[in-house]
Amino acid sequence: MISYTAPVRDYRFVLEELLEHGSLSLPHFDETSPDLIEAVLEEASKLAGEVWAPLNHTGDRQGVRLEDGQVITPQGFAEAYRAYIDGGWNGIGVSEALGGQGLPEVVASAVQEMLHGANMALGLCPMLTAGAIEALAQHGDDKLKALYLEKLVSGEWTGTMNLTESQAGSDLSQVRTKAVPCDEAEGDHYRLTGQKIYITWGEHDMAENIVHFVLARTPDAPEGNKGISLFLVPKYLVNDDGSLGERNDVVCASLEHKLGIHASPTCTLSFGEKDGAVGYLVGESGSGLNHMFTMMNEARHKVGVEGIGMAERACQQALGYALERVQGRSPKARSGEARGGASCAIADHLDVRRMLLSMRARTDGLRALALYCAAQMDQARHATDDETRRHAHGRVDMLIPVVKAFSTDQAVDITSLGIQVHGGMGFVEETGAAQLLRDVRIAPIYEGTNGIQALDLAGRKLQRDGGAALCALIDEVETTAQSLSDNAMLKAQGDSLAAGAADLRAAMAILLEEGGDADNGPDAIQAYATPFLSLAGHVLCAWQMGRAALIAQTALDEGKGDADFYRAKLASADFALRHWLPVGRAQRSVIEAGMTTLLDFAPTSH
Repeated sequence: MISYTAPVRDYRFVLEELLEHGSLSLPHFDETSPDLIEAVLEEASKLAGEVWAPLNHTGDRQGVRLEDGQVITPQGFAEAYRAYIDGGWNGIGVSEALGGQGLPEVVASAVQEMLHGANMALGLCPMLTAGAIEALAQHGDDKLKALYLEKLVSGEWTGTMNLTESQAGSDLSQVRTKAVPCDEAEGDHYRLTGQKIYITWGEHDMAENIVHFVLARTPDAPEGNKGISLFLVPKYLVNDDGSLGERNDVVCASLEHKLGIHASPTCTLSFGEKDGAVGYLVGESGSGLNHMFTMMNEARHKVGVEGIGMAERACQQALGYALERVQGRSPKARSGEARGGASCAIADHLDVRRMLLSMRARTDGLRALALYCAAQMDQARHATDDETRRHAHGRVDMLIPVVKAFSTDQAVDITSLGIQVHGGMGFVEETGAAQLLRDVRIAPIYEGTNGIQALDLAGRKLQRDGGAALCALIDEVETTAQSLSDNAMLKAQGDSLAAGAADLRAAMAILLEEGGDADNGPDAIQAYATPFLSLAGHVLCAWQMGRAALIAQTALDEGKGDADFYRAKLASADFALRHWLPVGRAQRSVIEAGMTTLLDFAPTSH
């Protein structure tokens, strides 16, 4: 089984050369230096590679178990999580005002990718806590912040999202969990009753308290989304001095038996089996769904990054195996032998090289786009002028569904391709390749399925501003294409990127025209959303790889050091632009084919 090594050199390339440490130009980060960021990446890579990664396979084999309402995690997980919080990693992207380290989001995202590549099941726990921190910081009152925020930021307590119920999957308007206000004599809180399913890390033994953020309805709430409020429900009640009190009336009723992430407990939580679980209103009554989306938007970008971490590990696993596995012979033209060819590792076969390069090029492009999005988050939060913040916020809104959905769809394909590189050995568990596919398969479903992400992009985001934010991005893609075409060494790549930009612009025009139709617009958006998001993802990732090619070619022309790295980056970029992008461009034809076939299709049981 191949060990995991965080790709620190590539993180540095993206942060230092592609993004030019743009986040550090913000006054908010004026005390953060490139040297500090490099040191953070190096230390995080040690935690990921030496502490978390060795537990990935054993955690999958052992899984979690439920005993008397208590979830027991695999051997070593509690210690690995303790090493994580003792190192201060949980708060690296949280502002110093809230007790964090205040590093840029783009750095926190790079660290998060490492941890998910090392051990996705374990990485899900702090990922949910990050969303809880954001929701509480933005919407909680001063008392709740004082009691809960510090422990969540440190990671001593963990957080969860409680949305889904058996009758309410993606349609949260069907939520039925009740929150009844208590008498004044009992205190300023509510009693919750109901059941939530699919709660990631809803119960475990790695932290002394778990803080649940729960969607529920008050007795007088109207039906639909406007009747949903958000409540904070701790596993253990917290006294006014911050000490832990009695166990709250919330229990883990069962654990799901899943395809993958066996070391991550996915719980059914029951609230109010006795007197009702004590909960506290977060934000305004009836605005729970809006408040919860604070957590979900945070989580959607992180789920995309999670997928990229798994894709990276699949790349390393497949390459390591391909270099070791001897099978077949090289063509004599390359082996130098008079007859036949020499025995060779499978990495010498061009079809295997195609798979390896496809995995690498896509992973590089996905990473660059996700970190670009994170850098725009930094601008949206900390730029000094309103116009820059507004522009960056619009760009983030446009990119998050692409990062979430496209990255996770591609990660599933990349991990599957990693199994193919292994051949039959990939289908058995001992190599570890199969686990990567099993684990990452949940990512396209998390935080709103990828179809929902596509509808968000093609419907709400695109229609809201008439495509202005995406048009601005396409303009930049075309500028990069022109720069590539102006370079004699990169003209073919530039021509391919220009064609991709034209396809995306044409597809956007169709969506705006047909999606804006008063009668047929909703059907058009439903029909075209997924191919449109796929097209956008291909073009935007290829754009980042085009920018990478320009940097790498310049570095080689100028004789800059680390030539092997830049040559590899050029190969990756060339594959992305001339081999992978054309596959994505075919989605324009899918959209142009129209929706008649879908409208005419009549699903039956036969």
